[in-house]
Amino acid sequence: MRRLPRRPRSLRTRLVLIAAVLATSAVVLCQAAGLGVLRSWLTDQVDERLTEFRPPTRAYQDLAQDRSLRLPMNDDILPSDYRVFFYDSDGRLMNDSLGTSHGGDPQLPAASSALGLKDGTPATVPADDDTGSWRVVSDSGPDHMRAVVALPLDTVDGATTKLLWFSLLLGVIVALGVVLLGNAAVRLGLRPLSRVEQTAERITGGALDLRVPDTDSATEVGRLGHALNTMLDRLRTALHRTEASEQKLRRFMADAGHELRTPLTAIQGFAELLHADPQMTEQRRTEAHALIVTNADRMSRLVDDLFLLAKLDHTPGPHREPVDLLSLVADTITSTAVRHPGRTITLEPLRSAVPGTEAEELDVVETIGDGDQLAQVAANLLTNACAHTPVTARIQVRVGTLHTGRRGGTDRPGRTSPTPALPAGTRAAVIEVADTGPGLTPDDARHVFDRFYRAAPANGDGDAGTGLGLAIAAAIAEAHQGRVELDTRPEHGCTFRLLLPCTEGDLRRG
Repeated sequence: MRRLPRRPRSLRTRLVLIAAVLATSAVVLCQAAGLGVLRSWLTDQVDERLTEFRPPTRAYQDLAQDRSLRLPMNDDILPSDYRVFFYDSDGRLMNDSLGTSHGGDPQLPAASSALGLKDGTPATVPADDDTGSWRVVSDSGPDHMRAVVALPLDTVDGATTKLLWFSLLLGVIVALGVVLLGNAAVRLGLRPLSRVEQTAERITGGALDLRVPDTDSATEVGRLGHALNTMLDRLRTALHRTEASEQKLRRFMADAGHELRTPLTAIQGFAELLHADPQMTEQRRTEAHALIVTNADRMSRLVDDLFLLAKLDHTPGPHREPVDLLSLVADTITSTAVRHPGRTITLEPLRSAVPGTEAEELDVVETIGDGDQLAQVAANLLTNACAHTPVTARIQVRVGTLHTGRRGGTDRPGRTSPTPALPAGTRAAVIEVADTGPGLTPDDARHVFDRFYRAAPANGDGDAGTGLGLAIAAAIAEAHQGRVELDTRPEHGCTFRLLLPCTEGDLRRG
């Protein structure tokens, strides 16, 4: 027959059982020790009485003369509870004895040779009727005679028996008391743990905002509650982050689908037009082909930007090598000027936050990072400035170093950034792209780093880009443990700023 597995006992039951077993065991051990000590003390008292008593010499003389005892008339010679047995000179147990029998006698051998007693040393022998035991001691008399003095152990046995029953009764009472009172005490002591259990069950049911109320660090349950609250906070943060990431991903996919649908629809429409009208004039055919190429190029740039963003989101970290930001920015300005002729783009040293301490000459500014990615950030910032400012606007590119604070790298009113502020006082390498355009409203500034967000172009060419340039710049800066930020006001232009740790040591501290 298959045995069912035993159901595990609860913690409260185990604690009560353990306390009951320990308390009962302690009482039993103490009572057993007391019982042993009492019996030993009572037995020592009997032994002391035995060793102090010697059989009367007259008894030996009477036995030697006529082998019978003549008892004295006064009762003071022999106490009533003593019994004295004699062995004659031939070693035979004699029938005559001193003392009054109150029942059974000690079980003694018929011959003294089998007695096995050493003179003056007490020993315990059973009664001949199995009703108790006797304490006996032997004594040698004249003419090879021997006497055995005996005292009953009824008093000792009675006292130890009563104490034994009292100990058993006390053990039972203690066990019941521990079970009853211990159950109440354990229930009261585990009440905070029960509250933790109830809170955990409610949280499992979906109430994620609940927290354990008892978090006293001086108790184990309090420390457990604190650890549980910390875990719940992290879990809640992770769930919110996951939910926000899912919503962001859905919005991103919707925006990406919408952005891709526009050039795809245009390409499909013009291709169908060319296919449906083979008699189209050459001029219209050329215009259709040009529009197809333009939309295909736009879609290609959009796909490239999306691929770059996906790569930045999943790459552990950019390639690390020394990068000269001054040379990088100079090359970027050159390539941007070719694509935007007629623009006024100047390269200047970074202005200091302290008046009168502006740098007079450009100097090499080095950081650690991926040169190609940082060049992409500079190109995106310059392209954004050219696309959203009038042709008459002046664009200034500044390169230098600063310590983060009011000048850059930290949050302040009117400053926008998608990444957290850098620690104040951090030495950072900076690329600033400032323009004298119309600037941005506070609402536009809050969304300028969002993916697919596009402000209206101000240069009249109608190309608003893919809306991913600044998002890519922010992702690259964050991967380098840096920051991209914007300072702007309407009619006061825009200043985009890239801040990066100057050295590998600054990067690790950041």
